[in-house]
Amino acid sequence: MTASASLFVGIDIAKRHLDIALLPEQRCWRVSHDHQGIQELVRSLKAQNPACIVLEATGGLETTLASTLAAHRLPVCVVNPRQVRDFARALGQLAKTDRIDALILARFAQRVQPEQRPLKDEETRKLQALIARRQQLQDMLVAEKNRLSGAPKPVRKDIKAHIQWLQQRLRDTDNGIKETIKHSPVWREKDELLQSVPGVGPVF
Repeated sequence: MTASASLFVGIDIAKRHLDIALLPEQRCWRVSHDHQGIQELVRSLKAQNPACIVLEATGGLETTLASTLAAHRLPVCVVNPRQVRDFARALGQLAKTDRIDALILARFAQRVQPEQRPLKDEETRKLQALIARRQQLQDMLVAEKNRLSGAPKPVRKDIKAHIQWLQQRLRDTDNGIKETIKHSPVWREKDELLQSVPGVGPVF
């Protein structure tokens, strides 16, 4: 399927939710920032088939989302928040809400149109494997924590030790995902994308 040349997406990332804006339709919606919400978003974006999706580098909150979008071969680009702030000032947009931030990111995608650099097949497979493993570890953690609440005393120590091991494996997997995505073409934080953007115009 060929990406639409006219659809651009901005996603504002918070700890508990994701705010998404789609231009030029100026449609906004929100999903939970968890596995279910991200999968729902992936399905929606694949149906929309946008030309560019822009996220900000936010100190780690963006890692799982960016990796999942990239693993599904969606045209995602992680950019420097300083450039987005400069762009917002050029728009004269000083107000800040999650919805407005998502719209600004969508407008950044629309006006700047960062060059799309798709992942190589081997990079995609690596991300897919790491993301699948991350979900498996999370599922095992939930199951063990549920067992712990009703476990008899003789096995509680063993379950606690397993939980600690799973938590460490989850941290290691998260670090693997972070390193993989940061060394991929998706990561554009250090690129000077915002040069001269004529006719910036209003956000809304």
